Amino acid sequence: MSEPRPRRRRGAAESLGSVVLGFESIVVFLGGLTVYGLSALPASVPSWWGVVAGSVLAVGMIVTAGLLRHRWGIALGWALQLVLALGVFLVPALGLVALVFGAMYAYATIKGAALDRRNAALAADESNGD
Repeated sequence: MSEPRPRRRRGAAESLGSVVLGFESIVVFLGGLTVYGLSALPASVPSWWGVVAGSVLAVGMIVTAGLLRHRWGIALGWALQLVLALGVFLVPALGLVALVFGAMYAYATIKGAALDRRNAALAADESNGD
């Protein structure tokens, strides 16, 4: 029987960004329920679409959390932050949610990338010192 393959090392940006998007997906789903409950959509759109939109955005964030190892995954996370920010036109309180989670996502991706660069430089120095 062969040995199991070792797990891939995850960088700080990937790990921190995944945590932020995971928790944000819960809040986004609840935001969809709020849009439904307040009937915040235009009269021509059935209010249950608020739940559908919140669910789709929440699932998109969970899927994106698994794709953050790629640069385009980080960009997709930013696009989802923008979509959430557009929710301010339906429920103004979603602006606060977008601001808080956008700031956390920014910190996770920017500071996480800086930590990854530092760790790579330390690892390179360590391997050159042999």
